[in-house]
Amino acid sequence: MSANIAIVKSAVSGDSVVLLSTMTPPPGEPPLEKTLSFAFVSAPRLKREGDEPYAFQSREHLRKLIVGKEVQFGVLHTVPSGSSQRDYGLITLPTGESVIEQMVSEGLVKVREEAGGRDEGEDIEILIEKLKILQNQAMLEGKGRWSTVDDGRIETGDGPLADPAAFLEQWKGKRVEAVIERIISGDRVAVRLLLEPKSHRQVVVLIAGIRCPRSDGNEAGEEFGEEAKSFSEFRLLQRTVHVELLDLTPQNQLIGIISHAKGNIAEHLLLEGLARCNDFHSTILGARMARLRAAEQRAKDERLKMWKGHVVKKLDNTNSFDAVVSRIIWADQLIIRNKAGQEKKVSLSSVRGPKNTDPKQSPWQAEAKEFLRRKIIGKHVRVAIDGKRPASEGYEEREMATVMFGDKNIALGLVEAGLASVIRHRRDDEDRSPIYDELLAADEQAQASSVGMYSNKAPATAKITEASESLQKAKTYLSFLQRQKRIPAVVDYCAAGSRFKVIIPRENARITFILGGIRAPKTARNANETSEPFGQEALDFVSKKVMQRDVEIDVENIDRVGGFIGTMFIGRENVAKLLVVEGLASVHAYSAGQSPHGSDLFAAEKLAQDAKKGMWHNYDPSQEASQEASLDTLTISTPPNGASTTPQEKRKDYKDVLVTHVDPETCALKLHVLTGDLGPSPLESFMAEFRTYHASSANAIPLQNLPRNGEYVAAKFTEDNTFYRARVRAVDREAKTCEVVYIDYGNSERIPLTRLRALAPQHHPTTGKLKAQAQDAVFSFVEFSKNKEYLGDAVHFVQDMTGGDRPLVANVDWIDEKEGGVWYVTLYDPKESKSAEASLNADIVREGMAIAGRKERGFEKAWPEVIKTVREKEDEAKKERLGMWEYGGEY
Repeated sequence: MSANIAIVKSAVSGDSVVLLSTMTPPPGEPPLEKTLSFAFVSAPRLKREGDEPYAFQSREHLRKLIVGKEVQFGVLHTVPSGSSQRDYGLITLPTGESVIEQMVSEGLVKVREEAGGRDEGEDIEILIEKLKILQNQAMLEGKGRWSTVDDGRIETGDGPLADPAAFLEQWKGKRVEAVIERIISGDRVAVRLLLEPKSHRQVVVLIAGIRCPRSDGNEAGEEFGEEAKSFSEFRLLQRTVHVELLDLTPQNQLIGIISHAKGNIAEHLLLEGLARCNDFHSTILGARMARLRAAEQRAKDERLKMWKGHVVKKLDNTNSFDAVVSRIIWADQLIIRNKAGQEKKVSLSSVRGPKNTDPKQSPWQAEAKEFLRRKIIGKHVRVAIDGKRPASEGYEEREMATVMFGDKNIALGLVEAGLASVIRHRRDDEDRSPIYDELLAADEQAQASSVGMYSNKAPATAKITEASESLQKAKTYLSFLQRQKRIPAVVDYCAAGSRFKVIIPRENARITFILGGIRAPKTARNANETSEPFGQEALDFVSKKVMQRDVEIDVENIDRVGGFIGTMFIGRENVAKLLVVEGLASVHAYSAGQSPHGSDLFAAEKLAQDAKKGMWHNYDPSQEASQEASLDTLTISTPPNGASTTPQEKRKDYKDVLVTHVDPETCALKLHVLTGDLGPSPLESFMAEFRTYHASSANAIPLQNLPRNGEYVAAKFTEDNTFYRARVRAVDREAKTCEVVYIDYGNSERIPLTRLRALAPQHHPTTGKLKAQAQDAVFSFVEFSKNKEYLGDAVHFVQDMTGGDRPLVANVDWIDEKEGGVWYVTLYDPKESKSAEASLNADIVREGMAIAGRKERGFEKAWPEVIKTVREKEDEAKKERLGMWEYGGEY
């Protein structure tokens, strides 16, 4: 018998082994194998329906003795077996010890009765005789199968588990000793679990945390599939291992960790580039997934095996930087600002906020956004760009980032609170969070704990009321908001430098809020408009300062369209003052004079002027000093009726007017200017033609669409059921009504949409022959009370004094172009007024309905005698306790 050298691959039974050739195979081919059965002996059989007594013990002794070792073997004879042949021979260990003799002496194999029946030579006869002596000795000693105290039976379960979940529950998390019986693929093995000394179970286990290429042993297999299988076979097949069962696949296949002498086999497969991490197992492994990720990354960096075409990411220090969170767009999308002041939009890596399309998740969108706002808006964070999502249909290119606030990962916080889900990336998608496995684990825990959007209950969020939807609705909120001081609020949107959308959480209301006492330059609302100088800068300034921040507001009044006017504080800073200090807003003298913060605003404006900031960059204090010194001249910015722009002494621009409307909230006026010509006025002639036009049924053209705010229409006035020109101020879609302002008379009302008609081009105030005739005006030299009761008395007094189409004369003292051309006027009764001092303005003060202006405007300084008269009238009202002076104090 010639001796050959081989490595034992496996022990099929106690008397049969698979040998591997030690010769190097051709590239791409597996090493040669040979199955060799032991001559002259037989072992108990391992059977699917149940092992014979001592079958496992016999095979197990042989496995531990020679598997994985280099041995010498020789074939004695070959016997045909079906379509193949079976080789019988002998195996010798490197020490020279005979394996067959060892097995016989331990009582684990039986010498065949027919052994020695052939004429195989003297050496074989001596060997057979020795084997019989060894067997007799084992029988006498009761070894192995000859034992009288152990029947050698082991209960062995094979085939599919009857109840995989129950089996997992019993053995989950325990390290069970096992033997690998078969390698199905690189990541799938058949193992014999040695549950108890007399109870084994053979099952198929999927190696946790990895996925190897498919190995079908033919062309259908994936590249490196056979190599991965061979790698696992060489290290695991018939080796003693420890198995820790973790979970079940959706197909009820067991998932577990296979640990051999050198550790977790999954890690070694990854290090060799023969497997990739399986994201679906991340939550099963928890923190242990990190070692597998590191092993995979190492193989990628070295471009091993299946990663041979991998493009290694270049490290870029610019991808990590400090920033400030300036806006929360969605629960998973932010706008951040770096140290250079540049802003960019980033999405949180590997997470997705509540979906619009999911009825269980969508109610949590506001909650998730508010969670982020409270945590990080305006805060310094560390940002690391993890990758980019290319632009796709309906989506722009997005940068994916990890955002850290201190040592807290913001995305992880969202997921833990159940306010975001984790994206299941494609296996080739590497633009993911560096803590992807932690995110998956947190998501699973949130689902198990039923928190956030995984809860069975929707969030307890009240519906936000739009308090500035209309003037009428705003009025219902005004009084109790005025009574409160420093109302906590959140800036929801910045529309312009001084105009915001503000949410008042405790009232569940959203309001339009305008900073009082200042005027910020207008900002373009669309591509067709142009911003005023420094308009965009003012908007950018307040956006950075207060956008989505917690603020406090004081409400002082409302405007004509339902906007609330007042003061906003961020921390202890007055936002209006901050704008003025930066030269991004100017002080509006009239409203600042009524504000409790007026002196601060004027002082701030002086600082900005002296520093020549913003809109004051061309400011020349010498010119202003010259203008202040000259009380006898006044320049009108845009003189009405083509009047000269040359400075005039005590501006005298007298006009015959009718007061058509008195604003009940401010006592501001709407004036209709009379021409003074004989015959009907242009408005009267126009209205006669307008009424005739709308009396014709052919011209009863309804609006084609829902009217927009600011749209000009023909509206039927409720009091006389006659059509007049009007502008839409606010629309209530649910009630199907709208608020309109009659542009030729100044009054307003809320009417059904059915009372509106389209306005013909020839009647339009911008394209037709007659512009809007109602002129905005306010009284010069006086201020009205902030107390609603006394203000109401003043409004009624002015209405009585100017109503009934009473012809009056108005001197236009000044035109405020910054406020849209508002006239500051002094009214006179042409029948009674004999001098400039004998005005209706003075009469209002004399009756205690108003006070003399506390801060003189520039144009008012040209009229010292009028100011003196108004102050004298105020003193008289005080003495007689008239109007607001009834209790002796000013209201």
